[in-house]
Amino acid sequence: MVANEGAGGRVPRRDAMGSALAVLNRLAGTAVLDRFGLRKPVERGVYGATRTGFGAVGAASRTFAATQRLTKPQRLPAAADRGQFDLTPDDEQQLIRSTVVEFAAEQLRPLAAEADTACTAPAGLLAKATELGVTLVGVPEQLGGLGTERSAVTGVLVAEAMAHGDMGLAVACLAPSAVSTALVLWGDEQQQATYLPAFVGDDVPAAALAVQEPRALFDPFTLHTKAYRTAGGFVLDGVKSLVPRAAQAELFIVAADLDGRGPALFVVESSTAGVGVESEPAMGLRAAGMGRLRLDQVALPATALLGEGSSAVYAECVRLSRIAWCALAVGTAQAVLDYVIPYVNDRVAFGEPVSHRQGVAFKVADIGIELEGMRLLTYRAASRAEQGKSYAREAGLARRLCAEKGMLIGNDGVQLLGGHGFVKEHPVERWYRDLRAIGLVEGSVLV
Repeated sequence: MVANEGAGGRVPRRDAMGSALAVLNRLAGTAVLDRFGLRKPVERGVYGATRTGFGAVGAASRTFAATQRLTKPQRLPAAADRGQFDLTPDDEQQLIRSTVVEFAAEQLRPLAAEADTACTAPAGLLAKATELGVTLVGVPEQLGGLGTERSAVTGVLVAEAMAHGDMGLAVACLAPSAVSTALVLWGDEQQQATYLPAFVGDDVPAAALAVQEPRALFDPFTLHTKAYRTAGGFVLDGVKSLVPRAAQAELFIVAADLDGRGPALFVVESSTAGVGVESEPAMGLRAAGMGRLRLDQVALPATALLGEGSSAVYAECVRLSRIAWCALAVGTAQAVLDYVIPYVNDRVAFGEPVSHRQGVAFKVADIGIELEGMRLLTYRAASRAEQGKSYAREAGLARRLCAEKGMLIGNDGVQLLGGHGFVKEHPVERWYRDLRAIGLVEGSVLV
C-alpha cells in the first residue's frame, strides 16, 4: 500500500509495452544524442588530479528523506513462466537493447580511452546515461519507476549492450541501479520510502554496492569488514575495495560480517562520520573511477540493516551480481570479436589476408563459439532468477565459464592483432585488461 502525500494519489499503472515505450521516450531514440550535446568530458587538469589519486571523507551527500508513506515494502512480482526453453528477447527488450547499443556506440566507445587514462568517467556522460532510465526499469510503478515485474533478463541485455561500448564506463553507469535494485528486492518500507525517490528523479545520486575487500583470494562469504550491534543500531569497521565512483558516491550498500555470524548488507550514507574514500587505480575498469571505502567505527541506526540481515538475501545479492558481471563479459567479448574479424580480413601478410591462415581463422572461430556459450548460460541464469526459480547452479556455471573464457577471449584478441594488440592505438588491450576483472570482482552491479 502506498500513500503519495505530495502527488495526490497513486502513480497510474502502465502495461509492459507502455513501460518499454516510456524508457524509449526518455531516449527519444538515441539519434537524439545530438540533443544531448555532450561536450569534451572534463578538462585535462581534472584528469591529471584523478591520476594522482585522492583521499577524502565521503562525498557531500544530499539529505535522504521519505517523500512517501509506505505501509509495506513494494516488490516486483516474478516474471511469467515461459513454459519452454526460449531465451529470445521479446520485442520490448529488443527495442531497449537496440537503443542502449546505439547509446554505447555513440557515447561510451569514443570516450573510453580518455576515461581509462583519466581513471574516471566524465560527469556529463553519466548525467546523459541517467536519461536512459536504467534505474527506472527495476523500480515498481507504485514508487515512480517503470517496473511491473522482475526484469533480470532486461538488466542483462542492458549491461551487455553498455559493455560493448566500454566495460569500465558501463560499470560507472550501472552502479546506481545496483543500489536501487537492492532496495527494491530487500529494502523495508522505510528504506524504500527514504532512498528510492532519489533514483526515479532527474538527479540520480552516485551510489555503489561495496562487497569486495583488498586481500588475496577474496571470498565474499568470509568478510573482514565487521558490523557490531549497539544499543542504538550498528557500528561498521573495515575496508572495501574496487568501489565504482567511490569519490562521488552519496550512498553505499556495504557488505559486512554481522556479529561474527555471517555477511549482511547495510545502507550507508557517504556523509556519515567515519566514512572515507581513496583512489584505487587498477589494471582494468579504470574508467569506473574505482576507489577504496574506509569505514572507521561508522555508527549506523538500526534501520540501516537491509533484508533483516538474512544470509539468503546476501547469497542472492552475490549471485545476481555475478550474473551482471557475466553480462558485462559477454558485451566486452562481443566487442573483441567485432573488432578482430575486420582486422584479420584487412591485415595483409605475405600477399594475403592473415585470416586465410588456419591458425588465425580457427582462433576467431573459437572466440565466436565460446562467446555464444557465455551468452547462453548468462541469459539462462537471469531468466530463472526473474521467474523466481532456483538459479544458484546456473549462476555458478555462467560465472565459471565467463571468467575463464572471457579472459581467454581478451588474450586471443591481443594475440590476433600481433604487435598492434599491445599498444593503446587499438582498444583490444583495454578490453583484455577489463575482462581480467570478471573472475575477481564481487558486487558493484546487479540485475
